[in-house]
Amino acid sequence: MEKRDIGGLSVGAVGLGCMGMTHAYTVGERDESESARVIHRAIDLGATLIDTSDVYGPFTNEELVGRALKGRRDEVVLATKVGLRIPPGEDHRAMYRDGRPEHVRAAVRESLRRLDTDRIDLYYLHRVDENVPLEETWGALAELVEQGLVRKLGISDVRPEQIAKAHAIHPVAAVQNELSLWTRDDETVAWTAEHGIGFVPYSPLGRGFLTGQYTSAADFGADDFRSRLPRFKDEALQANLAIVDRVRAVADRHGATPGQVALAWTLAQGGHVVPIPGTKRISRLEENCAAADLVLTGADLAELAEVPPPVGTRY
Repeated sequence: MEKRDIGGLSVGAVGLGCMGMTHAYTVGERDESESARVIHRAIDLGATLIDTSDVYGPFTNEELVGRALKGRRDEVVLATKVGLRIPPGEDHRAMYRDGRPEHVRAAVRESLRRLDTDRIDLYYLHRVDENVPLEETWGALAELVEQGLVRKLGISDVRPEQIAKAHAIHPVAAVQNELSLWTRDDETVAWTAEHGIGFVPYSPLGRGFLTGQYTSAADFGADDFRSRLPRFKDEALQANLAIVDRVRAVADRHGATPGQVALAWTLAQGGHVVPIPGTKRISRLEENCAAADLVLTGADLAELAEVPPPVGTRY
């Protein structure tokens, strides 16, 4: 697989998001042994950016990734996050932000323990805590780099002015924002390219919608958080199928899948862009990784630029 650079870290052009292996999506489908095989296959295919977070589970995702990487840790760029918390006994609907320096300092050591590693390659501030000055949170994160616990810092779900504020204190290696054919972020993609910062799209497949496999709100179980998202409510979902139809038309010309076109589109947004589609299945992983070899033409990109806007907000 083609290599790309994100803030000085060399990774495969397509990475692997591990969230869905233990968090947010249908609980009954969880299979740790299969998830470990997916992670191993990702490494074999060159998808070396492995992404998790302490809040996924919470905590179980990091534990799963840590076990799966035993013996293969040095083959990957391991990314995790801090800054979101879920109260004990609650689910993700009770999630809150915590950017206090004391939380950052304590959380990194717990993440290192769960991941069974001595360093985190890319440590993201998962969300900016508006109740804590960003300078304080980012300063605490910078201390972790100085201590050798973390190699590079990233920040997630942010605007360019927030990135600039953090970058002035300690270099931002990567920004992880949502980006896909139904969630555009042209301003931040351009800003990060100009400043030599990697851009790591999460949900590049529109939480699976852009693959074309979901055609009804009934496709999601009650424990699947997508069932509560406005774009996945039945009336909105039916309208949004027009987006998939346009993507499928491009895919058919290339003998590809809609999901591969959606990923190829994110890759075409710049050489600093590395999407992290999530999956729990090897077949989907292999399909996603193959998107790195799909080159969209100028005509394809022009056609995809005209897909209709989504019905419904992100959250």
